Amino acid sequence: MAKKAMVQREVKRRKLVNKYAARRAALKQTAKNEDLPMEERFKARLKLAKLPRNSSPTRLHNRCQVTGRPKAYCRKLKMSRIALRELSDAGQVPGMVKSSW
Repeated sequence: MAKKAMVQREVKRRKLVNKYAARRAALKQTAKNEDLPMEERFKARLKLAKLPRNSSPTRLHNRCQVTGRPKAYCRKLKMSRIALRELSDAGQVPGMVKSSW
């Protein structure tokens, strides 16, 4: 099980990304616009740099909703392979059956 602090840090980052998403997109669009003068584009880049570092979506990392494990993450079910196997063996994941041959 992952540390609670690591899970909470990811939650905090997700909130920051959602909070600053519109502002970040507008500044990026301004900075990439070739029709604007160079000074305006540079000012937009400076404002973008002053936003919180954790508000960037590239800082997010997928974690298991059950255990908080950062590796072996299944996007469709939002859990790690280990948690998925345990829950499917217990019959708690609909449509998933333990294979045997």
